[in-house]
Amino acid sequence: MKFNYGKIFLLGFGFFGVSVIWGVYNAFVPIFLADKFHLSPFFIGFFMTLDNIAALFIQPPVGAWSDRLRTPIGRRMPFILIGAPLGALAFGFIPVAAVLPLFVAFTSTLLISMAMWRTPVVALMPDITPSDKRSQANGIINFMGGIGAIISFLGGSILYKMNPAFPFWMGSALVIVAAVLVFIFIKEPQDFDGTKKQPGMLESLKEVIADNDKSALRLLFAIFFWFLGYTAIEAFFTLYAKNQLGIDPSDGSRLLGHLSLFFVLFALLAGVIGARIGRRVTISIGIVIMGALLAGIYFTPPATLTTVIGKAPVLGTIPVISLFLMAAGAAWSLININSLPMVVDMTSTARAGTFTGLYYLFSTLSAIAGPNINGFLIEFTGNNYNTIMLVSPVFMFIALWLMLGVKRGEAQQAAIS
Repeated sequence: MKFNYGKIFLLGFGFFGVSVIWGVYNAFVPIFLADKFHLSPFFIGFFMTLDNIAALFIQPPVGAWSDRLRTPIGRRMPFILIGAPLGALAFGFIPVAAVLPLFVAFTSTLLISMAMWRTPVVALMPDITPSDKRSQANGIINFMGGIGAIISFLGGSILYKMNPAFPFWMGSALVIVAAVLVFIFIKEPQDFDGTKKQPGMLESLKEVIADNDKSALRLLFAIFFWFLGYTAIEAFFTLYAKNQLGIDPSDGSRLLGHLSLFFVLFALLAGVIGARIGRRVTISIGIVIMGALLAGIYFTPPATLTTVIGKAPVLGTIPVISLFLMAAGAAWSLININSLPMVVDMTSTARAGTFTGLYYLFSTLSAIAGPNINGFLIEFTGNNYNTIMLVSPVFMFIALWLMLGVKRGEAQQAAIS
């Protein structure tokens, strides 16, 4: 198996499409729920987990199914060709839904279709990449995903001011283009054993639990806890910006774009660092930095956080909080880039889809728990949106403790032919 940078960049367009959709969704759906449908913070938090609840039941088994599927166009591609267009269509109708039941119908269609193709498109990376290059490959893919997030946050912010529907229509168009590019330029390997039955998701989870080493189990729970901290902030940040900082929600979206930009800028470097000093050490460093930065935001007064210190092209005005978010984006790249390669390198390439599904099982569970926990805490503290910046570091340091016991998942050297 040879490593091809060009092919990995093209594969990154699939993750690009996913990131555009969810960037716009997380930034603006909470605003619709609060301003258009007048839901409370707790119910907004619950609504923002509905996509993850469906993904919890769809993504892991779809990953295992894609391991076993054999078609002329590959194991993963059929899911992409069905899920991407259907999701794009539903996404375009979300902003024009006038009543809550219709709004829920479109978002439900979106989340089901997106869950159908996210695991297969991500599982394509280990399919076409040798073990010792997977951190670098994941850096490239997340670089492309980060560009999608930047487009969704920064471009979405501009389009939202013109018309709230425009960011959604942009996302629909881009995800179609992304899926077409992946289909045209990525050819799946066909050298997998089509007769040998691979263990399914539940069987693989039982193996992980029964493993005496516990490295895989500790890693999966660490993933749960660091996503618990991150996704809760992502789901509530535009409302945090509006209620805690006193700025426009569109500017809150732009600030998330600052985090995403530095995630992108450090994505490739994070993969190189993970390959150089080890994935576990790199992730642990990122966790410490991320937790410290979020705690710093909590303890810094809003007047200081919103003090403008400069202006830059694309970024626009740069307040003090942007410095925290930019550094957090770099720290998040150290964590996120190296975690999936650790998971898939605890199994064989033939089962990459199943273990990618386990990765999404635990990250999705945390995405369900995070907004609900934080929505409850916000209400419990009298609608104090700053609360999310206090509890997230706690989850990060629990993840750090779990990572200390992980002994496997580093890159395996490719065999010399």
